Amino acid sequence: MRRTVFETEHDQLRETTRQFIEREIAPHAEQWEREGQVDRSAYLAAGKYGLIGFNLPEEFGGGGIEDFRFNAVIVEELAKFGSATPALSLQNDVVGPYMAKLTNDEQKQRWLPGFASGELIGAIAMSEPGAGSDLAGIKTSAVLDGDHWVLNGSKTFISAGINSDLVIVVTRTDPNGGHKGFTLLVVERGMPGFERGRKLDKMGQHAQDTAELHFTDVRVPVENVLGEVNKGFYHLMHNLPSERLSIAIGAIAGARQVFTDTLQYTKDRKAFGQPIGTFQHNRFVLAEMSTELDIAEQYIDRCLAAVVEGELTAVDAAKAKWWTTELAKRVIDHCVQLHGGYGYMNEYPVAKAYVDSRIQTIFGGTTEIMKDIIGRDMGL
Repeated sequence: MRRTVFETEHDQLRETTRQFIEREIAPHAEQWEREGQVDRSAYLAAGKYGLIGFNLPEEFGGGGIEDFRFNAVIVEELAKFGSATPALSLQNDVVGPYMAKLTNDEQKQRWLPGFASGELIGAIAMSEPGAGSDLAGIKTSAVLDGDHWVLNGSKTFISAGINSDLVIVVTRTDPNGGHKGFTLLVVERGMPGFERGRKLDKMGQHAQDTAELHFTDVRVPVENVLGEVNKGFYHLMHNLPSERLSIAIGAIAGARQVFTDTLQYTKDRKAFGQPIGTFQHNRFVLAEMSTELDIAEQYIDRCLAAVVEGELTAVDAAKAKWWTTELAKRVIDHCVQLHGGYGYMNEYPVAKAYVDSRIQTIFGGTTEIMKDIIGRDMGL
């Protein structure tokens, strides 16, 4: 089904992104997979291609374009390629909105030019060893001491945890404030007491530097408060929908690429004297996947239009996030089955997609949390 949400300028960015992938990522992807980390040079290259910070003000090196459809184009093309890419969705869709909306004039001057160029890599640290989906259970805390916040605690499952230069740390600054007691502090590379733990050994997405972070009496200057003190939870709730929509967009784009490859495989692979896709059961499975992907894609496009119109709600994003990631999991599983024994071989992209995509129903808010958000909105 033809998509109508994108315009000529989005198609142009799509072509630029494809060139970036072909020239700057594809030649190094296998090496990054082996090393367990994308090289920082990939972020600098992305900055030169204009793929980071295009939604930041032009005066700070950004593109001055606030249109989430541009974000979607980049997410889709990277998802089609696979996980051995720089974490541009993290930069543009997760960290970017905080940098664009919450920084004051001095912080903009200090951070945005390097962020847009790819010189400064951003991350956000929410999850803790004892607090994943339950943000209210966060233990990391900071106490004001003169003109510094003294930060202590640990975070885990932090995307770009090794490469990051600017880490937005969700910390409790009012021990009795409940949800109104959190503040966002920007911890910078090299601050005394800020240590990176182990790079986590994951099931998939091996090129992504997911890590533990530790903070021991880190003195964070008050100038590094992002947004307002004790308004951190509000800031998080405001920005999480864009992150969840980004995950949904990547889930469907990645699943569609796996489906497209599998469809061709079922036409080429023969058994009992005929292409395996022509067996009725396989044909029905392929028909179901094609239909479901089309339907999900239309909902995604409606969400994109809603973002442009300023109408996307947290509930809309939650629906998109859980449905598309669960669908991607199901589609890719079917595609492994259609490949037979070859689907279990790592030399086939479908095998890698199977383990790489599994995290999508978990990060950014689990499927269960998404359903809870939707249920509560229904008055339940």
